Amino acid sequence: MTDDGTKTILVVANETVGGRALIEAVKRRASEGNVHFSVICPQNEPRHGYVVYDDLVRHAAENRLEMTLAELREEGIEAEGEVMDPDPYQATMDGIAQFHADEVIISTHPETRSGWLRRDLVQRIRQDSGVPVTHVVVDLDADRKHKISTLVVANQTVGGQPLIDLLKKKAADEPHTFIVVVPQGEGTRPEATERLGQTLARLHEAGLEATGQVLDPDPFTAIQNALQFYRVDEIVISTFPGERSGWLRQNLIERTKMTTSSPVEHIEVSQEAAQEGAAA
Repeated sequence: MTDDGTKTILVVANETVGGRALIEAVKRRASEGNVHFSVICPQNEPRHGYVVYDDLVRHAAENRLEMTLAELREEGIEAEGEVMDPDPYQATMDGIAQFHADEVIISTHPETRSGWLRRDLVQRIRQDSGVPVTHVVVDLDADRKHKISTLVVANQTVGGQPLIDLLKKKAADEPHTFIVVVPQGEGTRPEATERLGQTLARLHEAGLEATGQVLDPDPFTAIQNALQFYRVDEIVISTFPGERSGWLRQNLIERTKMTTSSPVEHIEVSQEAAQEGAAA
């Protein structure tokens, strides 16, 4: 507690970091006044099957964290945040010490799918920290009714107007947040990063909520990595038409549909439209 009586509340969450139940819990605590929030997000521990580099895991955690801080700002709640150690116990204990936390809010999946609860995280923090701990359960299936999380996968077509128009229409129909993934492809990483940045700028200018990341050069691996990193309700894959698309020659759409229960939508963007989007 600071000299003026302000309490610091540490918020701990990973995949549930943007969940509505967590946002509502923070809002309720903020309404009691005289509190400051510090949000920490332990990095994912990637599942087996695909090589995932540490910098990609950290960047994804930073994106999830920033989306949560943005949602809190929309509610008029200012908070700081930091990505922490992948081990949730160590991350929480470190966060308590670093931010001099007076209370802790821990957000998890429901018990049937929460690795943190299987490891008794909440009880261990209560026993070892000496500060009050509130446990919030976030049901991401229920959250879909509030806002749909759309994974957008594109490379050279990422700034094409047909794709931008599709995302605008989705956002106009019902609340969406967009996660734009650009596989590095045959070009350099700075080139892919520039395309991603230009597209995110256009989406933000249109009032859309979006974040993004450059991932593995192989589009299928990039999608599998993104499914580990982010909550995904639906997938949009943008390609060049027909034989011009190496992704279509690789049967990317069908392969993705076979590995996820989320709906997969395919949009074709002409080379001319992609070039116009890049110029814009």
